[in-house]
Amino acid sequence: MPEKKTEPWTMASMDELLALARAMEQEAIDGYVSLAARMRAENRPDLAAVFERLIAEEREHIGKVDQWLGSRAPEPITLAKPLFDDEGAGVVAPELLTSYRAFSIAVRNEERAFVFWTYAAAHAPSEEIRQAAERMAREELSHVATLRRERRMAFHEMRRADSDSRKGDLPAFEERLSKLLSRVPAPAFGERAERLRGFANEALERASALRVVPPAETLLLQHVPKNVTGRIVPLCEFLLDCYLDLAERGRTDSVRARMQTLASEVIRCLYAAREQ
Repeated sequence: MPEKKTEPWTMASMDELLALARAMEQEAIDGYVSLAARMRAENRPDLAAVFERLIAEEREHIGKVDQWLGSRAPEPITLAKPLFDDEGAGVVAPELLTSYRAFSIAVRNEERAFVFWTYAAAHAPSEEIRQAAERMAREELSHVATLRRERRMAFHEMRRADSDSRKGDLPAFEERLSKLLSRVPAPAFGERAERLRGFANEALERASALRVVPPAETLLLQHVPKNVTGRIVPLCEFLLDCYLDLAERGRTDSVRARMQTLASEVIRCLYAAREQ
């Protein structure tokens, strides 16, 4: 099986793009299969069932790629560096794992795939490949939305008494995110800090736009967890949930597109923040 030697997001042809898309989905399936087997061996059928659901989800994704392939059968390829990350779930004590954490792993892997395809689109050598990569990015954003709903359900099943029912305000949360991003010390993180400051400006722009044209209501803002505004990552997570929920509930294409655009921007910020 040939190994991809170029930058992972640089596609030389449509065949390479489709082969890589399939390889990424298969990589996720293999990871979840391993985790499911371990959970069964550790007598955790509850978590094995969660990973089995994730396997089924990824197999559905492969089915979509195969439909796109049609009669084409490109040679399988592998990345020099795997994109799937089980975040230690394969070695951590099973008592420390929860369904919430399992879905969190899946969410982050789908977000990573989304960022991958946005880079692929930006570096596409042709219009055909750019459009295909953008389509893959849209598919991954849909997967992110589905898995984040599953994760919210898992969270509510195990939620503790560390949340209150105060109402939230999206523009205020975006302004808070901008402040947190601006406080990242430049000497400590250099170029990464500059990138986060760029995201800080984007957050202010979102806040301003949301005040001019307020979005619809989302129930997520009726029950805001404590300390969600204390750090960049949890605040990004919460904002992303809100935008994806609003996109799902949007009554017009323009509303859904607007919320998906905001969600895309927050995912990129979230991805960068996690690299700190």
